[in-house]
Amino acid sequence: MRVAVLISGRGSNMKALVESCKAPASPANIVCVVSNRPHARGLDLAKQSGIEIHTVEQKNYPDRLAFEAELNAILTSTDIELVCLAGFMSLLTEDFVKRWHNRLINIHPSLLPAFKGLNTHKRVLVSGVRISGCTVHYVRSKMDEGPIIIQAATTVQSNDTEETLSARVLELEHQCYPLALKWIAEGRIQVIDEKVTIENLSEISNQFISPTS
Repeated sequence: MRVAVLISGRGSNMKALVESCKAPASPANIVCVVSNRPHARGLDLAKQSGIEIHTVEQKNYPDRLAFEAELNAILTSTDIELVCLAGFMSLLTEDFVKRWHNRLINIHPSLLPAFKGLNTHKRVLVSGVRISGCTVHYVRSKMDEGPIIIQAATTVQSNDTEETLSARVLELEHQCYPLALKWIAEGRIQVIDEKVTIENLSEISNQFISPTS
C-alpha cells in the first residue's frame, strides 16, 4: 500500500511508521512525507530515509481550498492509497476529508472521545482522571472524531507532569500507529456503521484496546 504521512513538526510518529515499513514483509510503503511547515524536523528524517518530501505552506495560498488542492495534487500524483496524519497541525475541510474517506487516519494523544483538541496532557492532569493514552482513528470532518482503530492506555501517576505523561503516551503512540497501518495495508479492517472490525486480531497485548474481530 502506498502511504503518505503529513507532518508539521519533529515527526516522531512518522519515524515510527517509516521504521515499521522497513521490515521485509511490510505490506505498506511510505512513498512521501508532506509538511505544512518548511522547517519541520521530520522532513530531514524523511529525507535521510530516502523518502520524497514536499512542503505546502498554507500562507502561500489565497485560501484553504487552494492549499488543499495543492496537497491533494501531490497525493494523487504519487498514487497515494492511504494518508496518515502525524502531528499535522492544520484542520482539513469537510471536502478534503470526504475525498479521502476511509483513506485518512490520525493519531491523538488521549483516549477518544475524551480530551479532543490541544493541550491534552495538561487537561488530563487537571481533570484528575486515572487513565490516559492514545487513539488511532479514521478521520471525519469534526475534529478528533471518527471510527476508532486502536487505543492504548497508561495509568496517570500522582507525580506526573505534562512532560512525563506525554513521554509515556508517546511510547504507546509509536506502537499503536504502525499496528494500525499494518492492519489497514493487509486489508484486515472494515468500517461498518462507523465502527471498525479487524480480522484475525492477534497482535494485541493487555496494554492495547481495540475492536474485536
